[in-house]
Amino acid sequence: MSSKSYFEEPGEDSSKLAKKAKDSPFMIVGIAGFVAAGLIGAYKYRHRGTMSTSVFLMQLRVAAQGTVVGCLTIGLAYAMLNEHILKKSDENKLNKQ
Repeated sequence: MSSKSYFEEPGEDSSKLAKKAKDSPFMIVGIAGFVAAGLIGAYKYRHRGTMSTSVFLMQLRVAAQGTVVGCLTIGLAYAMLNEHILKKSDENKLNKQ
C-alpha cells in the first residue's frame, strides 16, 4: 500500500486541484464543459420525443467529448503561442536593446 494520498493532507497549503488549474487552466474549463453537457443532457433526456435512448446517449457522449477536446485544443494552441511566438518576440526586443 502506498503512503501517497490523493486527498489533501492537513497542513498542506495548496490542493492538487488548485495546482492542476494553475498548470493547465483549460483542462478545468473542459471538465466544467463536460459536466455542463451532462447536466443539459439529463434535462433534455426528459424531452427527447421519439428518439431512442441509445441514440440520445450516443449524441450526448459525442457532445461532451467534443467540449473537452475543443477546450484542450484551445489550451494547447494558447500554450504554444505563448511559448514559441510570444517568447521569440520578447527575445527579439532584448537583442535590439
